[in-house]
Formats: sequence, structure tokens, C-alpha cells
Amino acid sequence: MFWVLLLLPAWAVAGVACTRLCLAAVRAAAWESAEATAGRARDLTLYEAAFLSGGPARVADVALLSMARQRRLLLAHTGWATVVDPRARDELERSVIGAIGPQGQSRIAPARAAIAAGDPVRGLGDRLVSAGLAVPEGSAADVAAAVRQVRAAALTVLALGATALLMPGPTGMPRSLVSLWFALPLALALSCLAIARVEIHPYSRWASPAGQRLLGTVARSADGARDGVADERSYLASVAVRGIRAIGEPELRAALTHRDQPWRE
Repeated sequence: MFWVLLLLPAWAVAGVACTRLCLAAVRAAAWESAEATAGRARDLTLYEAAFLSGGPARVADVALLSMARQRRLLLAHTGWATVVDPRARDELERSVIGAIGPQGQSRIAPARAAIAAGDPVRGLGDRLVSAGLAVPEGSAADVAAAVRQVRAAALTVLALGATALLMPGPTGMPRSLVSLWFALPLALALSCLAIARVEIHPYSRWASPAGQRLLGTVARSADGARDGVADERSYLASVAVRGIRAIGEPELRAALTHRDQPWRE
């Protein structure tokens, strides 16, 4: 009856993993249901579109680019930012000027990092989460980790079952029945994986399904921005959705690609 000692951990690992996956899925579904009405169609601001597309780093890029195109900030292709007009028009611009520093000049890379980590960008992310448009921090990661654990549990059950069947000597029970007992926790794990594949929505790193739908609208409105020939909002919207590769001016693009590795696109 040594095979029973292998069956117990098989049930344990399968049960714990499936329970974790179910709890993660329930939390994700509860968040989506609670915020579904808040995420109804509305217009995204440029900064909101930037956050949903590329996170805090993209917001910093759009803020720097917007001020540079208004000639209120000079971005040099050598990687330096210089404040021309220190009067901020909103809290994010105050964050930009503060990140550049009291001397009015700074390397772009550390300034971008400070902007992305600043309170205005964090507050923007929190508002998008509350509106059901951004993924809560850790939500998608929790579900993904639980799915990986269930997959590992299924492999563990298979290994334990194979060990039980290959044990020499009498087991006290026909091998077909031993196989059946191990097939039960394996079926539990596989069925949980199948249900998760169908029921759990795919999330991007930043945008929820509702956020992704609104981003599609922004992307379509930005399609008119080609080589900088478009109205200013469409041009910045294109950068917000597609990143700095959508910048038409070579010098500005060079300035914003002159960055430290952690923020490279």
C-alpha cells in the first residue's frame, strides 16, 4: 500500500494549486465586475492613453515631448533636457520641471525616471484602476503565477503516479485502479487549466479589457499622424499609443532614445 503514500501528496499539490487559481480568478472577476460600469466608453486624455499603452515611462515620454514641441523645454539629441519656460500648466508639468531640478538642466534619463515614479503618474494609474481601465498591480501576475502552479502540480501528479505504477512487488490493488486514483487529481488540475483558459480574460501589462477597447479608439484617431503632418493632439496621441518610434522629428527622437537601459523601449 506504499502507493497510497504517493497518492496523498498528489492530491495535496493538486488541491492547493487549484484552490489558489480559483481564488485568484475570483478576485480578478470581482474587480472586473465591480468596475465594469465605471469603465464605460469615455474619452481618454493623452496621459491616460500613454499610461494604458506603455505605463509610467510612456507618460514621462509624452509629457517631455509635449513641452518640447511647445518650445517650453529643450531636448538635446545628446541626452540633456533644459527648461525654457518654468511655468507649469498642470501637476505633471510641475513634476517634469521638478525632476529636471532647480538649475533648469538635467540628463533626460534620470529626469524621466523621476517623472515616471512621481506622485502625479502614480495618481493617474490609481485613477485608471478605479475606473476599471487599468489592471490593478499584481492582479494579472497573481493569476499567471497560479496557472503556472497548477501546471507544475499536474506534472507532479503524473510523476507520482508513474512512480507508484513502477514500484516493484505487490501493491495490494490492480494497477488499473491505482492509475484511476491518480487520474482523479490529474483531471482536477487539467480541468482547472481548461476553465482558466476559457474564462479568464487576457490582460495586457497595463490596460484592462475595457482600457484596451478605449485604446483602440485612440489608435484609430491617431492614424492621421504620419511624419508629423497632423494636428497636435493626433500627433501626441500617436506617440502615446505607439511610443517614441512614432516621433517624426529626428532630433527629438534621438533625445528620447538617449536613455538608460532600464527605460529603453
